[in-house]
Amino acid sequence: MIIGNGLIANALKSIDTENILFFASGVSNSLENRTSEFYRERELLKNTIGNHPDKTFVYFSTCSIYDSSKNNSQYVLHKLKMEQIIADQCDQYFILRVSNAVGHGGNPNLLVNYLVREISNKNKIAVHTKATRNLIDVKDVVAITQDILSNFDANQIINLAYIQNYSIIEITETISDILQAEPLLQLQNEGSGYEIEISKIESYFKRNNLTDKKEYLKNLISKYYQK
Repeated sequence: MIIGNGLIANALKSIDTENILFFASGVSNSLENRTSEFYRERELLKNTIGNHPDKTFVYFSTCSIYDSSKNNSQYVLHKLKMEQIIADQCDQYFILRVSNAVGHGGNPNLLVNYLVREISNKNKIAVHTKATRNLIDVKDVVAITQDILSNFDANQIINLAYIQNYSIIEITETISDILQAEPLLQLQNEGSGYEIEISKIESYFKRNNLTDKKEYLKNLISKYYQK
């Protein structure tokens, strides 16, 4: 059973099963500040848990929780509250904190969707040269989720992210190469990144020969954005 209709929710259809409840709905914009949006997700979450107490509950949270610049943001505080509700009310659960998932569709304001659109339209992009982001193929999110459900004990938090971060410059250069479009960048000497601990799932990337950082990014952009 899948709750949601976004990028991750649609990708989960390949592993949908009756005894697992995948909750991939709710606030996805880390800049969101409307109380009504947070309230809507909280109520949907509580009602879903109450209506399906017998199912293993899989909640897709965010690695933005580790971003020190967002520590006190409404978005991060909200996600932490949702995680606590699940831990308190679910007998069997997995909280999966995802980095920047990349795939067909999804919110147009997701990082890679935004960069592809701006580069394609020849718009100027302000780039923080010190900023890094972690990108992961949504197909890998699904495959790792399936591994976790098959092999991990329930009632834990697990990070779903790639083994290394990318600088924004690396991402824009790769998009530019794939699209054959020159980006108009305004470089700003600022920005930051944060490391994501993935020891629980790192073996997935090794087993599937996905450890070449440059190749992973190139294949990721080609797969979903090459025309």
